[in-house]
Amino acid sequence: MAASMGASRLHMRGNGQLLKCFQRILTPSQRRAGTNAAACQPLTDHQDAGKSFLALQEERRERAERSVLISCPSKTTEKKVLKFLSKYGAVNNCFFYDSYGTCAVIEFASRDGICSLHEAASLPSIQHEASVPFKTRLLALKSTGVDQSDGAASLKLHPQTSLPVNELIQRLAAEESIDQQLHSLTSILELTNENIALRFLVCSLLQDIAGAFFPECAIRLFGSTVNGFGKLGCDLDLFLDLDTISGRSMKRPSGLSLEYQMKRVASERTVTQSVLSVLGEGLEQFAPGCVGVQKILNARCPLVRFSHQPSGFQCDLTANNRVAMKSSELLWLLSRLDERVRCLVFVVRCWARVHGLTSSIPGAWISNFSLSMLVVFFLQTRSTPILPTLDQLRDLASPADKCVIEGNDCTIVSDLSKIQLEANTESLETLLQEFFEFYSTFAFNRMSINIKKGKQLHKPKRQCYIRAPVEDCASTNVNATQLERLVALCRESAWLLAHGGAIARHRRHRAGKAPGARAWQPPGSGPVGGRRGGGRRKKKARRGGDQACGRSTSRRLPARGAAERAALRDPSAEPRADHSPGNSVAA
Repeated sequence: MAASMGASRLHMRGNGQLLKCFQRILTPSQRRAGTNAAACQPLTDHQDAGKSFLALQEERRERAERSVLISCPSKTTEKKVLKFLSKYGAVNNCFFYDSYGTCAVIEFASRDGICSLHEAASLPSIQHEASVPFKTRLLALKSTGVDQSDGAASLKLHPQTSLPVNELIQRLAAEESIDQQLHSLTSILELTNENIALRFLVCSLLQDIAGAFFPECAIRLFGSTVNGFGKLGCDLDLFLDLDTISGRSMKRPSGLSLEYQMKRVASERTVTQSVLSVLGEGLEQFAPGCVGVQKILNARCPLVRFSHQPSGFQCDLTANNRVAMKSSELLWLLSRLDERVRCLVFVVRCWARVHGLTSSIPGAWISNFSLSMLVVFFLQTRSTPILPTLDQLRDLASPADKCVIEGNDCTIVSDLSKIQLEANTESLETLLQEFFEFYSTFAFNRMSINIKKGKQLHKPKRQCYIRAPVEDCASTNVNATQLERLVALCRESAWLLAHGGAIARHRRHRAGKAPGARAWQPPGSGPVGGRRGGGRRKKKARRGGDQACGRSTSRRLPARGAAERAALRDPSAEPRADHSPGNSVAA
């Protein structure tokens, strides 16, 4: 979605349909100066500046524990709701959104307000059915019909999903440079403060339920919600932290001592499966709003998957996943060092999703986490590095930052002020183009990506080997076919970024139009842009991945290179469109 420039349209695959997107952007000769990279400051929110990852998460958790989620009548006003709830305690913040009706997130100044609400709330009166008497902070505001006015027009609803495609096109088309478009895309897709608050509240509601089975446990968020790269609509990744239960590391005094009697099983994995099985059953039977519960206990990482209807989130719950939590902290720290990091990760993830390189369905696809590692490694290897290596982050850490997980040293510095890098002034457009060039020629067949050292190192016999913060390989599932597609699309995107402006000028000349704005043209309209293609086009795509996958080739032409060069030689010649089922090209 963000990779290529030209004059056509982007086609996005979603729910079985191809959505048209992005129609115009500037030509090279008409681009105005983009965002000044030298002026980029560490990405910080004025309320969160100077806070560590753990301190920020703890603050959000504490605010969530003082909040409730309330389903409101269809005809109401914010003033009326706040006036009613203020009788029970001072309200610090509130916002409304739509999910199976109007809902409100109410944050009280103290937990006393929550206690007062529970004392005033009654059990639902249901005819011909029975209710499970399990009380939570998920409430419903009922109206008797007295003094009810139509306040729908005055109630501001905060969106919890991405913009519609047509509106997204208009927003991006109004920008005057590629750099500005990338910043705009990030601001449109990223999680809002309200959405983050709702996610932490859902996590807190689930912890109340888990606490009924396992007192002193905690449910924590990891992944896109907290690592700085979450987009509106992403899943909610949670893990049950049983390490918070006291009594694990107590020293036994001399003489008599006490210990709990507990069930004993064969392994930690068996404990995890049993605990998640019980929680899954509890969510299905007792938790209001939790539907579609699936217990996937035999997976490599056992989990419980379900939908939380009042928030609209798809949730994945695992247990004792400290590795994922530390990876989230690392990405969050890197995202705070330079705002260009987030922009590049957002655009590369979108680009990969549009072209079917990533998928929500398990398979041979590369993951969003692996794509993020590709961006991090690229920024580590610039002539003037934009990001430090993991070894550098470890060397800057204090004794309090020491962290060992499953025998692996995962120590990284938590104080951002200790990280000092040389100024790099490259624009986002330059970085994006060179990212594609870098991986279009990367020797995946021989070399691994090691973000600990910031170097290419020889690797075991795997197609794609990424040395992740803890696990040695983050992409063992990626097969040769998907790797070829990644390399071919990178080559094509890099070529279009470099030459798309000339093609657009020829097209305007042919149409007799005055010079206009240059548009993003994704590789999706080319021979390797979709999931399928004809036999001849498949051979061209395979040539694009031959070098990276270790096969010899006598031709090193970029994907679509011959067609595009023909367009440059002859303005009347159009690049051949791919009419395979996986692609749809708008004139």
